[in-house]
Amino acid sequence: MARVTVEDCIDKVDNRFELVLIAAHRARMISSGAPLTIDRDNDKNPVVALREIADETVSPEDLKEDLIHSLQKYVEVDEPEPGAVPMVPSSQSGGTQINAVDDSSVEFDRMSEEDLLRGLEGLVPPERSDDI
Repeated sequence: MARVTVEDCIDKVDNRFELVLIAAHRARMISSGAPLTIDRDNDKNPVVALREIADETVSPEDLKEDLIHSLQKYVEVDEPEPGAVPMVPSSQSGGTQINAVDDSSVEFDRMSEEDLLRGLEGLVPPERSDDI
């Protein structure tokens, strides 16, 4: 029965190696309690998984994506870049007390990446003097 099932699955999944991977993944899912989409007919989990793929009751693409997700150890999360930080107000005459600043008067310094690169390219290194 399994040989016929594998031959039926090749129409749905072109690569035999990929078929083995996703069928094994589906068999593990069935072992862990995933609901069956076909009758078991006294078959073991790998054969049931192959029959599900052959009968197209489960999508091979969904199984492939689920397999990839289960094997990932690190998932990169796109976090937003931090916004501009307001300038810290300076204290008066070297004292330690800082005056409270109204939020409406805080100015943000915004510069595009192109402006920053142009500014860096325009910098001229200081000239060396013999006094040092």
